[in-house]
Amino acid sequence: MRVLQINTVCGTGSTGRIATDIHNFLVNNGHESYIAYGRGYPRKCNNAIKIGSQWDVYSHVALTRLLDKHGLGSAKATKSLIHHIDSLNPDIIHLHNIHGYYINYEILFEYLKERNRPVVWTLHDCWAFTGHCAHFDFIGCEKWKVQCNICPQTYRYPKSLLRDNSGDNYLRKRRSFTGVNELVLISPSKWLARLVTESFLGEYHIEVIHNGIDVTCFKPIESHFRVKRNLNNKFIILGVANRWEGRKGLRYFVELCEQLEEDEVIVLVGLDKKQLKNLPKKIIGMTRTDSLEELVGIYSAADVFVNPTLEDNFPTTNLEALACGTPVITFDTGGSSESIGQNCGYVVSKGDLEGLVTAIRRVKRHEKLYYRDSCVNHVRENFNKEQIFKKYLKIYENVL
Repeated sequence: MRVLQINTVCGTGSTGRIATDIHNFLVNNGHESYIAYGRGYPRKCNNAIKIGSQWDVYSHVALTRLLDKHGLGSAKATKSLIHHIDSLNPDIIHLHNIHGYYINYEILFEYLKERNRPVVWTLHDCWAFTGHCAHFDFIGCEKWKVQCNICPQTYRYPKSLLRDNSGDNYLRKRRSFTGVNELVLISPSKWLARLVTESFLGEYHIEVIHNGIDVTCFKPIESHFRVKRNLNNKFIILGVANRWEGRKGLRYFVELCEQLEEDEVIVLVGLDKKQLKNLPKKIIGMTRTDSLEELVGIYSAADVFVNPTLEDNFPTTNLEALACGTPVITFDTGGSSESIGQNCGYVVSKGDLEGLVTAIRRVKRHEKLYYRDSCVNHVRENFNKEQIFKKYLKIYENVL
């Protein structure tokens, strides 16, 4: 089987790592695999195809910023990609994020319809069925169910500075993305799958395949983090994000500071320099770490992982913490609660600070050892990436 994946990046970021993990799984199981990507440099893929140039990306960014026409630039780059596809002649085309300033979705989908190629499309967010944004849960917008217009989030990715083109974008996406004969949608969460069925993409069959992680990397280890930070006798409440912003719930950690007991401390990973300066003294802040060993050590040292996200699809930070034996407390937001198994943590109503405090105290009473084995086994049985990728392979075979 010959598979071509298409994504914004290759081997970096969450979607890029998912693409390369699938690529390596396919290669190791005797299949041909290629990844076409639009930005940055490829990692962990020996069959990477670059789409367009940096100039193509810049011009696409300008089109988005000025006219709110994201996904409608990069015409030349997309036509060049189509030539690659024709020469490669893949059995399956697997789309991931086709937003990100690198591809023209109208040209791509016109080609897919004309050639009637089998397509699998993993939706990592909501961009495919809105007129502008990739997420709308934070503000509670439901215009996407009928038709987007007068978008309240033009200031958010993909940011537009001068114009709101959400109404036209919505119609163009609906025209492009519907009517593909051989297309199967994949959602990383039941939550997103439900939204898709309510959108104009509801005509397609959709499968739920949760994201997986490498359980040989994320596992309980002997950590020196407590010693280095002088936290030996502290109950560590951990939060991790790639980027802390309003929708990730940073303010709940700030408010939680006022209710900390003497032996409790908050550790946050992923803060920028400005956020570090403004942190309350009761919070230990760290910038993002690129060291997997350091991150696993922090997860392993923590007593509880708290994820007060207000907008999310299926955060892998939950899985990483659980795999390291740390129970998770999360708001019931998006698909975040779908990673919590029996005796693995607690789900709290969105925005309920007192609920967070109550759950933290409950974990503290039981101590971490009470949860550790349940957390580790839950991830290994349900979110081991090797098992997840077998599900993708089964989807490919069924499509063919």
